[in-house]
Amino acid sequence: MASNASEKDTPDSFDLIIIHHGKAHTFSFSVDATITDLTNRIYEALSIDPHVQKFLITPKVGLLKTPFADPELRLITLRNKKIQLLAPTPAELSSLARSSVQANPSARPSPLKSAAPARQRDWRKTQDESTYTFQTLIPLPYLPNPQRSLRFLERLRDDAGIKASMRKHKFSVGVLTEMNPAEHTTHESRTLGLNRNRGEIIELRLRTDAYDGYRDYKVIRKTLCHELAHNVFGEHDRNFWNLTGEIEKEVEANDWRSDGHALSNEEFYDPNDRGVEGAHVDGGGWTGGEFVLGTAGNGDERGSGQGMNRRELMARAAEGRMKRERELGGGNGSSPG
Repeated sequence: MASNASEKDTPDSFDLIIIHHGKAHTFSFSVDATITDLTNRIYEALSIDPHVQKFLITPKVGLLKTPFADPELRLITLRNKKIQLLAPTPAELSSLARSSVQANPSARPSPLKSAAPARQRDWRKTQDESTYTFQTLIPLPYLPNPQRSLRFLERLRDDAGIKASMRKHKFSVGVLTEMNPAEHTTHESRTLGLNRNRGEIIELRLRTDAYDGYRDYKVIRKTLCHELAHNVFGEHDRNFWNLTGEIEKEVEANDWRSDGHALSNEEFYDPNDRGVEGAHVDGGGWTGGEFVLGTAGNGDERGSGQGMNRRELMARAAEGRMKRERELGGGNGSSPG
């Protein structure tokens, strides 16, 4: 394998190459520099906030993200490895945020209100909830009633069980969005969710196939548990299913509502949706520019299916962002669909 070290290395310093969206960035470090120093340098050079930075390192090391299990990990131990930065750029996040505001006019700034006495709060919990959450919520504005979809995404983000499980496992997801049912339906199956780049983006099938309403909340929440497990495991192996089951139990145990509630009489109204036959959660976590939809059946099976190009996503404002930059050089490191 080609070395990640540069010919400019000296006994006191070395160069590290970081690949982001297909572009290589070279950084020079002293021999005692740590992974924390790397996140700070990336923030200075690319203006990418450390809390959304994730590093896919091959071979063997795997996915590293803040807060690091070992913040003092020496970078020199990674000098001969391939390091990919999985994170949206500030411009992409800004574009997504604008789309979200356009879809939800009520999210725009409102006049200041009189201050009220603050109740005592668990600041550690508050800080964790702001870190281990879905950083951006994006409905699809070209589908009917995007405001309702945004409220559905907000309900998932604020679900007490989901929040508790994300804090426990330290899950931080860049974007939570809805998928267009028409783009994820074949004669063989219906895809219910997708996870790209281990938590960079999660898509969920919120709407009914006829676009006349929304699917059952708890079925979608269960799909979200499945997709969150893909933050750790790409393949549908035993480790993956064990983690999925653990997340589902945590979500149920921490849901303070006995049976949930609807936001209005006209939302989330499909009581017959129970994960019907032919539904297919996904084909595993993925990192490529295309996703191959598996055959209908249990999550352990993958068929030839139908190849689907990466669709225009994130409210069209980020058009093209979801297309793969071929950064994996022909598929190295991709989780198979």
